[in-house]
Amino acid sequence: MELILQFGDKMMEHCRALASDWNRGCVILSPRDLSEERLPRFSEEFLALNNTSVMLDPQFFLPHADHERLTSHSYWPQDYNTAGFWSGDAVRRLLRSLLKLNSAIRSRFFILPGLFADRVDDDWLACQSRIVSEANTLETTRPMLATVALSADALRSDDDKFRLLDAASTWDVSGIYLVCEHPNGDYIVLDESWMANVLDLVAGLRLKGRHVVVGYCNQQMLALSASAATAIASGTWMNVRSFLPEKFRIKEEEFKQRSVWYYCPQTYSEYKIPALDNARRTQLLNDMAPDPALNSRYADGLFAGPQPTSVGFSEQSAFRHFLQCLWSQSASATDVGFDLTFDRHMRLLDASEQLLVRLHEAGIVGQQRDFLSAVEVNRSALRALRATRGAILRREWSTLLGGATNR
Repeated sequence: MELILQFGDKMMEHCRALASDWNRGCVILSPRDLSEERLPRFSEEFLALNNTSVMLDPQFFLPHADHERLTSHSYWPQDYNTAGFWSGDAVRRLLRSLLKLNSAIRSRFFILPGLFADRVDDDWLACQSRIVSEANTLETTRPMLATVALSADALRSDDDKFRLLDAASTWDVSGIYLVCEHPNGDYIVLDESWMANVLDLVAGLRLKGRHVVVGYCNQQMLALSASAATAIASGTWMNVRSFLPEKFRIKEEEFKQRSVWYYCPQTYSEYKIPALDNARRTQLLNDMAPDPALNSRYADGLFAGPQPTSVGFSEQSAFRHFLQCLWSQSASATDVGFDLTFDRHMRLLDASEQLLVRLHEAGIVGQQRDFLSAVEVNRSALRALRATRGAILRREWSTLLGGATNR
């Protein structure tokens, strides 16, 4: 499973540095965070690196959005009216403008705009179908991904999931760009129905021959490799690791003092640096160090001997450590068979739980980024996936990993 960088605020240098280290990489660009003039310039800089590619998230989830930078782009309709927009030629104009922008940045896929769905109903499906149909009238050979942006309620609903799977099978696209709102705005999801349905939805779409790129992900979504997801996308701040519709409604954000977090990959948890001081006092710090196989050098100072809070672990190092670890974890998350992939995740969850229990007993917790309560959520979702899709995933696994698609 591929890790794609989800572009967010102040991420340009992170993207360049990480792609240089990896000798490859892909980034999903954000019009909310890059001006129309800056988009092609940054794309050109990034594509100058080895084995790199870019995509553009149109972020047309909420057509009435009022975020100043987002709505300043020329493709954004300035006089959006629900009835008139979908019944006239405004959709075609939007798509032509976006295609021109995709051509300018030389995108890997053309991500089509898509509305945020409170529920998968007839009106939403009609809008999705109109977008796909109009996109297929454009003169382009660039493969297309249909945006599917779903509310937490829609993702909890089996009926909505099956309606979507049925409809998506008729869309003439190469794949799906899936965006999932987290229940209650949680960073780590504790809703078993939500998690099980996300895994099942991704598997269902993949089994229909579609690429599936899942946007705005954090470490919990590594489980999607068991669904044969093509890629997950993640970034620096929390608002590019979980989907928050409200980030597109506001004009400007008020930035508050933010804490620096250390990602402990073997527990799928993140910790403020004072918690590592506690781990050092209780002889547990070395157990929290990343496996050298993950190739992250960014957090080495935290485990070199001095008290972690005295090291000066920077925000830059924290972000790059997180993304480097997630890159390596994503690359190793998928095995040659479904059962091997499933078993690998279960072993990692078991090991994570054992260490998390020891850390909790010593008073070392990751607050809202702690994974202990989510271990059983992921276990249950994976077991549900095996029960419902295991047989066909076993049979089709080699084809899915080969990236075959049907248009």
